[in-house]
Amino acid sequence: MNSPLLQLCFPEYDFRLKKADEKIYIFDEIRTKWIVCTPEEWVRQNLIKFLISELKIPQTLIALEKQIILANRHLRFDAIVYDRNIKPLILIECKAPQVNIAQKVFDQIWNYNYEISAPYFIVTNGITFVMGKCDKEKGVKFFEQTKTFEEIMIND
Repeated sequence: MNSPLLQLCFPEYDFRLKKADEKIYIFDEIRTKWIVCTPEEWVRQNLIKFLISELKIPQTLIALEKQIILANRHLRFDAIVYDRNIKPLILIECKAPQVNIAQKVFDQIWNYNYEISAPYFIVTNGITFVMGKCDKEKGVKFFEQTKTFEEIMIND
């Protein structure tokens, strides 16, 4: 099925899509189940393909929609990449394409990362893509180019 969904900043990937009950579903290869393909989910699924195909991140080190408790609130972050020792490496926040990547989005990921302590982050709405590193002493560094899994592992 050709996708009727918006072309994003990622390369074009093949997805398993189906339509049922007037909704489009996309097969999530990480969670191994069909998910309603909302605009945010479309961004997340494209990002996952990008992480695996372009950044060479092993699929087994990616987890989606994990829950954390922050100030007695149950919150769910979009995705996380672990290093080979299963320590948090990259915290990921996805937004729908119509959501601007503004300070509020960064505040959200910083709040999550207070609990998680991943040294790297990715924020994207599928139109804008931001990758960087958080360092408690040096602050936040935004990358001009994406880093592969091996580049991150070598430099960390």
